[in-house]
Amino acid sequence: MRTILFTLGLMAAASTTAQAQTVKGGMAIAEVREDKTRMRVAGKRDEEKSLPLTADTVVYGASLTKFAFAYTVMQLVDENVVQLDWPIDRYLKKPLPDYEKYADLKGDERWRKLTLRILLSHTTGFANFRFVEPDEKLRFHWEPGSRYGYSGEGINLAQFVLEEGVGLDVGKEMQTRVFDRFGMTRTSMTWRADFADNLAQGYTRDGTMIPHRKRGSTRAAGSMDTTPNDYARFVAGFMRGEGLSPHARAEILKPQIAITSRSQFPTLSDETAPAGTSGLALAAGLGVVVYDGPKGRVFFKGGHDDGTDNMLICDEKAKRCFLGFGNTNEAAIHYPLLSEKMLKLKTFPWWWEYSAKPQGFN
Repeated sequence: MRTILFTLGLMAAASTTAQAQTVKGGMAIAEVREDKTRMRVAGKRDEEKSLPLTADTVVYGASLTKFAFAYTVMQLVDENVVQLDWPIDRYLKKPLPDYEKYADLKGDERWRKLTLRILLSHTTGFANFRFVEPDEKLRFHWEPGSRYGYSGEGINLAQFVLEEGVGLDVGKEMQTRVFDRFGMTRTSMTWRADFADNLAQGYTRDGTMIPHRKRGSTRAAGSMDTTPNDYARFVAGFMRGEGLSPHARAEILKPQIAITSRSQFPTLSDETAPAGTSGLALAAGLGVVVYDGPKGRVFFKGGHDDGTDNMLICDEKAKRCFLGFGNTNEAAIHYPLLSEKMLKLKTFPWWWEYSAKPQGFN
């Protein structure tokens, strides 16, 4: 653990970049096993008030939400409430484009090919979010199910299907099926007033503060507030196999479609992976990404936003995970070294996860 403590200590030091910016924010790093979690925390949750980050500080989960959502969906599959491969029109009361939120798809019948498997494996053909489109309209860029392309729109559509088609409240389902199950008492899909007593602000790499957003509605693609301790409880429970049948758990970690893109973002790029990296067999799971390294199956999920950088990497054979929460974008610089020291994985595709090596990578 000395390496972890030493590297975490760098968070309080001056940056080695040409700008010599002072690093703001903090990091929580955990080694998560089925029956034990070791956590180390350093830095500030609020620099302006000089308040320390702790393992019970509420942080923005960002896209780590997607893994918890996929876990919830697979419980519903276990219970035969939904089926992964049914077209979504079997659930909806009317054609998808007849709903105002999805009116942009009117005249394009490809929506009928969408299934929960396609939505959870990021193979919809949608952009990440419609607001990145030049006209901010939702559209298909390829045939659903034919190619990987990270899409929060697809995850949010899966939520819409469960709520509008099946009649579920996804926020309440996740509360019961995930957060309550694992004793995640300071985790929620929407803002709670009691979070304010120990809350992390976010910080960009140049030190700009990003105030914590108090989200008022559930978004399966990324509205979860959580704590390092809470999310570690979920990860440990998943590694133990709790809450899912062996088949449902295996489905999450099964390669659904090969990922051949050079990087995760931009999501619609046609650039392919650099030479020498195809041997990892990078693929989409359900809510996570998987690959087969020298030691076997590895799965991972990142959660990145302005002022937030989170990372989960799990060695399935060893039943051991690296979990990192950073209320600073500077955290991305430290995850490769920390995770390699912890998991001994030298083949992790950082080039794909971060789209290009963040400044400071070797």
